Amino acid sequence: MRQVKLGLWGSEVSEVCFGSLAISPLQGRLTAAEGANVLRYALEQGVNWIDTAEIYANYEQIATVIKDYPDVQIVSKSYAVTAEEMRLSLEKARTALNRDTLDFFLLHEQESALTLKGHIRAWEELLKAKEKGIVRWIGLSTHAVAGVRAGALQPGLDVIHPILNYQGLGIIDGKLEEMLEAVTFAAEIGIGIYAMKVFGGGHLTNDPEKAVGFIQKIPGVQALALGMSSREEVDYNLLLVSGQEIPPKLREKVKCRERKLYVADWCQGCGLCLEACPQGALRIEEIAVVDNEVCVLCGYCGRACPHFCLKIV
Repeated sequence: MRQVKLGLWGSEVSEVCFGSLAISPLQGRLTAAEGANVLRYALEQGVNWIDTAEIYANYEQIATVIKDYPDVQIVSKSYAVTAEEMRLSLEKARTALNRDTLDFFLLHEQESALTLKGHIRAWEELLKAKEKGIVRWIGLSTHAVAGVRAGALQPGLDVIHPILNYQGLGIIDGKLEEMLEAVTFAAEIGIGIYAMKVFGGGHLTNDPEKAVGFIQKIPGVQALALGMSSREEVDYNLLLVSGQEIPPKLREKVKCRERKLYVADWCQGCGLCLEACPQGALRIEEIAVVDNEVCVLCGYCGRACPHFCLKIV
């Protein structure tokens, strides 16, 4: 698999990063063991880094696999606001992943300079952790143009993980053209960029070559995180990214795996899921109702539900 350098001073990684949200309890489509088997298969095929987050609750799942792959790099993220919260997040990741040094650690879902200002103590703690060698590279993930712009100007930042696809699906504050301008600026000053939601949460799977080709042609975007929940999806995506021909049977099998957000009929209509959805894809009509045209299948709403009513199926 093609290796890329993540930014001016970043690491050498495979062009494809394994997006572990798809195998995590947050989405709940696989058992922990099934998800671990898919991850292990991806690493066997040459993927050498994994994207996760504290919210995904799958550190232990990942740890069972990476003990056999000590050189695999891990990206994690935290919503920490204070220095103490960040210290706890870092220690949790180090302990659960059995890693003295974390490869990448990001502030999760930063929306703007104002958001970053609100997380300044956590960011300062990340900078200290980097100086101490606890973390090698630091950065942020974002669904916002303003988040990319602010991140590019954040002292000490190494990497940005933005939402990016050819229709601009999931961008919460602007147009695709604005996101591309922000990403290009960040890349020009040496920041590593790896894209998320390349297929728009499943909305762009009808033309996967276009979806991947669009990302690969953006100057400064070095890599892309792809969620994969089966061996077939691993094979499909790696062939797709490398530009190789995909066997018709494999293409049909993967394309038939349509997913959606399921809301159980015992939903209480409490509205907590609305607060957790960065896309504004939910509303309450006695129970939660999802706008499938807007939903990008992140699964964050499911974590907020006290009655376990929401699930990606």
